[in-house]
Amino acid sequence: MMKNIMLVVFSVLFFGTLNAQVKGVIYGSDKKNKSPLYGAKVKLLQAKTGAVTDEDGKFELVLPKELPDTMVFYAMGYYPDTVVVDKKDRFISFEVVLYSDQLLPEVVVSFKKGTHTISRLKTLHVEEISSGELRKAACCNLSESFETNASVDVNFTDAVSGAKQIQMMGLDGVYAQIQFENIPFLRGLESSYGLTSLPGTWIESIQITKGTGNVVNGYESMAGLINLEIKKPHNEEAFYLNSYVNAMGRSELNVNTSFNLNEKWSSTWLAHGSWHPIEMDYNNDGFRDMPNSNNAAVLNRYHFQGKHMEAQFGVNAYLEEKEGGQISSKRNDPNGFYDVRIDSKHINLFAKTGFFLKHPAKSIGVVYNFKYQSLDALFGIREFKGEEKRGYINAMHEGIFGNTNHKYKLGLSNVYLDITQQMDSLENDRVEIVPGSFFEYTYTGMRLSAVLGIRGDYHNLFGFNYAPRVHMKYILTENTDLRATAGKGWRVPNYMVDNISLMATSRQWIAPDTIIPEVSWNVGGSIMHEFELFNKKGSITADYYHTAFENQLVVDRDADMSSIVFTNLNSASYSNSVQVEVAYSPHKTLDLRFAYKYLDVKAEFGGKMQQKVMVPTHRGFGNIAYKSRNKRWEYDLTCSVFGESRLPVVELPGGELTTVNKSEVYPLLNAQVTHTYHRWDFYLGGENILNYTQKNPIIDAENPFSSTFNGTRIWAPIYGTNIYAGVRFVIKRKENEE
Repeated sequence: MMKNIMLVVFSVLFFGTLNAQVKGVIYGSDKKNKSPLYGAKVKLLQAKTGAVTDEDGKFELVLPKELPDTMVFYAMGYYPDTVVVDKKDRFISFEVVLYSDQLLPEVVVSFKKGTHTISRLKTLHVEEISSGELRKAACCNLSESFETNASVDVNFTDAVSGAKQIQMMGLDGVYAQIQFENIPFLRGLESSYGLTSLPGTWIESIQITKGTGNVVNGYESMAGLINLEIKKPHNEEAFYLNSYVNAMGRSELNVNTSFNLNEKWSSTWLAHGSWHPIEMDYNNDGFRDMPNSNNAAVLNRYHFQGKHMEAQFGVNAYLEEKEGGQISSKRNDPNGFYDVRIDSKHINLFAKTGFFLKHPAKSIGVVYNFKYQSLDALFGIREFKGEEKRGYINAMHEGIFGNTNHKYKLGLSNVYLDITQQMDSLENDRVEIVPGSFFEYTYTGMRLSAVLGIRGDYHNLFGFNYAPRVHMKYILTENTDLRATAGKGWRVPNYMVDNISLMATSRQWIAPDTIIPEVSWNVGGSIMHEFELFNKKGSITADYYHTAFENQLVVDRDADMSSIVFTNLNSASYSNSVQVEVAYSPHKTLDLRFAYKYLDVKAEFGGKMQQKVMVPTHRGFGNIAYKSRNKRWEYDLTCSVFGESRLPVVELPGGELTTVNKSEVYPLLNAQVTHTYHRWDFYLGGENILNYTQKNPIIDAENPFSSTFNGTRIWAPIYGTNIYAGVRFVIKRKENEE
């Protein structure tokens, strides 16, 4: 069925009628340097239509039926230029250089660049969160980087460890491929606690792609792809300091620096430390609302820029210790106390090399990655121990067929994984070797662009598996883009570490008879329309994605009240996701974004098709951002409303079962104000300002070693309003001064 849908999508879009269109890139020059111009304008005088360049200086413009026409290129502070276009120009790609207006040296040119954008030039539906968007929240680690985003949800996994997990399209984060600059990230033992290991101050931008990603990036993208761009030596601040403290007793310090070693080499150091020594129990259940923790992380990278080669390499390491469970006053109980300890150690070596061939559109690139990870966890009397060694290499050649409208990528990859996992009496040790190859073709036409790819991988334990993928974009009008995608993804589940939060219950785990790969097909699409209202620009985006599983390892918490059953489910298991988002700027100082999301995620639980637990069917989202004219004050307000979700039926003390098995509708309101003074930023914010908390998040907290103890039935915040404050200090590099 999914294969037929892919063929229909391909046929309808590929054989659509194409209208004439021109594209190009606009540069600005001061006679010494030439760089792409963001916000430069392109206008057809007779047709009275136009376009604006993106951050790479690129533009696309649909030509009218009546030609010839005069095309004007202009930007503030530069001399304009013109060219006459005719029907013969419909396949031309322009490269325009605008020269600085030396007669007006006192003019300061500034353009408002959106902090949350969807690229109209890319074939895939890519949502980008810039560093400016990350400033709108406390954003002390990756798990807090999605607070102003509607596409990705971040939830607590249990009420005792403080761990968080992401969800995309209602599916757990393990089904979304997370990458560190196109290198696999947060895989294996990192998947459960790694979100808090990466500081938000290290992140330059985040790209979110729903559905299956490109075949170049691997086979594991089943519900989306999240790519993290980390600050790089050649565009990093010379010095950056961020200090943060909140009312819960957590404090952080981040220090970044970058410098040139010589004309070709540059380097950057990113350092992070966080502490949470204060014990809190605001809901008086005898358990810490948030675990005490210590975290230290460092990243050092180098960049080489040569005439025929570019290279990057670096190292990332962190240590994290968490201690939760019962508060100190409960630790004198003669029956013992419930302790939670989580220790993570990580070191990661990465490198990238790129070789430029004689033709400017052809190149060879190789990515290398080596990782060591250990994880020890204790939940009461239940222990988990894990160790992981991972190697990854991906070599790719990029070229063209004839001209740049027809590009291709082909390459080879290999994954090596040696992982050991032990929980109670269960063990899951294995060595994986997965060589693979891929081919991807990209067509760029006047209205239609397409990315068609296929990859094949041979797993030493599970044999050969293939993953075809197709992505299409069609320009319906000058202001409207239609995108469609379909493809296959697969992964080998790690049922222990993927569900380690379920150790916060006394239920026995019943392991699957065998571990087999999870396989899914995803099909979906989006439509994006840009509009003008009261002469101000806005956009509306609607998307729908359907994920159907051929096989899924389901965690069944409804089959038996005394156990948690892991089952390979090859019957109906699916996810439907619908999202509509409106963005509008009624004034150049004010940005508004509102979104609604509907999730229908079902599988067989307890012998019948049911909604997955702890997944709200409805979610509303709103963000209001204001920046004063002098850019000294920023105000941000984000509100999310979470609808009802199904809760698992659990046993209460006394043997009764829960009768209320749906969560409440609740709001979550966050706000922040930032003041800029020269090189200093001072910010003050609040999370969960409405102080909504889940009552009694731990069942039978008074008897943590009883058969009814359960800290996993969590669907809302367990602690109330959190006030935070911080300061940033930045010294920019001279070449990056605005």
